Amino acid sequence: MAHKLVIVESPAKARTIGGYLGDGFVVESSIGHIRDLPNNAADTPAKIKDKPWGRLAIDVENGFEPYYVVPRDKKSHISKLKQLLKDADELYLATDEDREGEAIAWHLLDELKPKGIPVRRMVFHEITKAAIQEAAANPRELDMDLVEAQETRRILDRLYGYEVSPVLWRKVMSGLSAGRVQSVATRLVVDREKERMAFKAASYWDLEGTFDAGSKHDQRMFPAKLHTIDGTRVASGSNFGQDGQLKARADVVHLDKRRAEDLVSALADTTYDVRSVEAKPYRRSPYAPFRTTTLQQEASRKLGMSASVTMSVAQRLYENGFITYMRTDSTTLSGSAIGAARAQVQELYGAEYLPDAPRTYASKVKNAQEAHEAIRPAGDTFRTPAQTGLTGDQFRLYELIWMRTVASQMKDAVGQSVTIRLGGAAATGEDVVFSASGRVITFHGFLKAYVEGTDDSAAAKDDQETRLPNLQQGDRVSAASLSANGHETKPPSRYTEATLIKELEEREIGRPSTYASIIGTILNRGYVYKKGTALVPAWIAFSVVRLLTEHFTRLIDYDFTAGMETVLDDIARGEKERVNELSEFYYGSDRVAGLQRLVTELGDIDAKELATFPVGSEEDGIHLRVGKYGPYLEGPGDDGAPFAKRANVPDDLPPDELTVEKARELLANPAGEEIDLGVHPETGLQVVAKNGRFGPYVTELLPEDAPKSARPRTGSLFKSMSLDTVTLDDAVKLLSLPRTVGTAEDGEEITAQNGRYGPYLKKGSDSRSLTSEDQIFTISLDEALKIYSQPKQRGRAAAAPPLKELGNDPVSGQPVVVKAGRFGEYVTDGEYNATLRKDDSVESITIERAAELLAERRAKGPAKKAAKKGAKKTAAKKSAAKKTTAKKTAKKTTAKKTTAKKAAAKKS
Repeated sequence: MAHKLVIVESPAKARTIGGYLGDGFVVESSIGHIRDLPNNAADTPAKIKDKPWGRLAIDVENGFEPYYVVPRDKKSHISKLKQLLKDADELYLATDEDREGEAIAWHLLDELKPKGIPVRRMVFHEITKAAIQEAAANPRELDMDLVEAQETRRILDRLYGYEVSPVLWRKVMSGLSAGRVQSVATRLVVDREKERMAFKAASYWDLEGTFDAGSKHDQRMFPAKLHTIDGTRVASGSNFGQDGQLKARADVVHLDKRRAEDLVSALADTTYDVRSVEAKPYRRSPYAPFRTTTLQQEASRKLGMSASVTMSVAQRLYENGFITYMRTDSTTLSGSAIGAARAQVQELYGAEYLPDAPRTYASKVKNAQEAHEAIRPAGDTFRTPAQTGLTGDQFRLYELIWMRTVASQMKDAVGQSVTIRLGGAAATGEDVVFSASGRVITFHGFLKAYVEGTDDSAAAKDDQETRLPNLQQGDRVSAASLSANGHETKPPSRYTEATLIKELEEREIGRPSTYASIIGTILNRGYVYKKGTALVPAWIAFSVVRLLTEHFTRLIDYDFTAGMETVLDDIARGEKERVNELSEFYYGSDRVAGLQRLVTELGDIDAKELATFPVGSEEDGIHLRVGKYGPYLEGPGDDGAPFAKRANVPDDLPPDELTVEKARELLANPAGEEIDLGVHPETGLQVVAKNGRFGPYVTELLPEDAPKSARPRTGSLFKSMSLDTVTLDDAVKLLSLPRTVGTAEDGEEITAQNGRYGPYLKKGSDSRSLTSEDQIFTISLDEALKIYSQPKQRGRAAAAPPLKELGNDPVSGQPVVVKAGRFGEYVTDGEYNATLRKDDSVESITIERAAELLAERRAKGPAKKAAKKGAKKTAAKKSAAKKTTAKKTAKKTTAKKTTAKKAAAKKS
């Protein structure tokens, strides 16, 4: 029976859309990409293997034509689609409306080769019944310019990765990879760490006071800070440079501890008068609706979600009809969406919160596609979060999107900002002025619905208020208290996922839809790891970035990488030809050297020099080297002989914390060398301190006749301890952990323990952070119960710390930890999870036993998510599809209505 065949990317999307189209339509998914460039030599078609460019699968000699292959696990599905096509009288390609989706549609068309039936391109940005039926009734033609842009990106990335990565294998370490955008993102993280390493802290002091406006004021007491001395500003952190010195032209008074404390004494009997009161109106307009990057940033700040988790959850919300398409750089809302948001403002907050006219937002992103919409709740009317029936992460992310969208159509927040200056004379003759700032919001407007998060925990949020007394110029006030406070400037903050995404977008590097995968790649490749939420570069990243900046300077340049995005945008608009751009990139031009020349004319590269980084000055004689098995130190021996000592560097020691002092400590106590602390008073076992791969720790030495199942107790040193100072008493305390605090009313035992991410309490599967390591031994049951009585923090703070750290897995090489899960404790290396058996316990589990459990889990096959990737790698012979220029040109003239006009322009 004849039908209309609709092909989308995912089964979930197919199920939802199938229910909206009804009889006469058959909706099937392609299950993602149906073909790609060969993944390895085994995938490469025999007919191109002997070509000079065979390993690239791109004919760089003839128009950069790619050779595509269909993975073996997709062939049966292609056969199924072809069978469905036989009975179809129309074909609708309903993949996503971005470049990637357009390319998937073209690959489907080129592989299925429909004959004698119309082919439609069906696009939509939300999966609702009205939107799907509208899209089916108004299809368009395939946009070959978008296909060209996506294919150019794919070829660029292939050339970059396949030509540059082998250089890294030869000169740095095997198994490394380079990427057009991933390498630049890694450079950003490395450059920030270098800034932190070069940073020198500056010390400065100021005065803070609490002032009394008198009994006639309701708001009587208020804070103020020292502003000027004899008319000159008092130095603050912003007046110092990265070198710890005052910036040039900084006309400020730099207070040290002595002068600040002397000034407090000199102001003991001073009375103050109000020198000025400056009031300004405060107005804050709503934030624009979400686009991809702002959603990723806010989900990170507010919900603790990584970029990849955010996009995965958003994908499910989109496919099930809850939100609009989540890969967009537009902040535009459709007329119906504006109407839906305004209706909810009226219903939930009242008419006084609704502006007279709808608000519109223009995107600030370069080359934003305004035809797309912002990320918003789907439909012409919005469901409140409670009406969706969603749970967990989907509920939380939908709620965030819903609140932001509704808030975007509300009135401004208004109020008043006030600055008060108080002056007085010190006993020593100086004229001092204190400054107090306040803000009162008289109408909260959109802030009733949504307040944006901040990347700086010390920054004030938009709804924060500080009330000051209603003082007038000339009023007298007294100081209730004054104190001198010392400060140190702080190094630039490390990037988090949210701030790295923001930086990439501001530099116009990459596209919003690629940021999650870029961050995932640099984490999975081991170039970067997380310390809390901060992204820390591994030492191997320093070597890679050094090689690229010295020998592939243009390719890792921020401006060049951003410029390539502009080129891709130009191709997407039909304004540039891909062959010309690829040719200049690969072969070069009069202006620039091409990739091929850079790779073939590298010259001598000193691999040892690339992997060597001095620690401290030349006189210190200490070097860090990046070796095959990780970073290690070389330093002078006890007799002064150069590089006579070696010591491993802990994997989790950030580069900026490797000071000369720390390096000497590691060299004095290299990994494996034991410091005898004495005999444990209870067990009679010898207790030693050692420096391990993950830092210093103490452990017991078991007797030779101990049973094989016996495991020594171990305990990591607190941050306040060092191998030089740790005592037997300290070790006995550490080996006693976890400490039982007591039992809660529900019968659950509460323990205090130390983990990789700091000290914490554990009650069943519920973990709560402690503020200091000392609390582990001092916290009482009442204090612990008080902590548990508070609501658990959202986001990253809610994640339970690992119960135990075991070391690196011998197969994956990744750190293995024990965690508490919904169905009990389990071990994980970050890729596979394996539940502990009945006879296993958190206390007794070893790295060997964990490796066995993980090996059993791997033997069952990869997780569902990785199945396609695994199948692809094992695919044997592939069918190749060469896309000839003539064929593509012919398709262009029929696929797009405006192509004839553009083709004429290109020829001239």
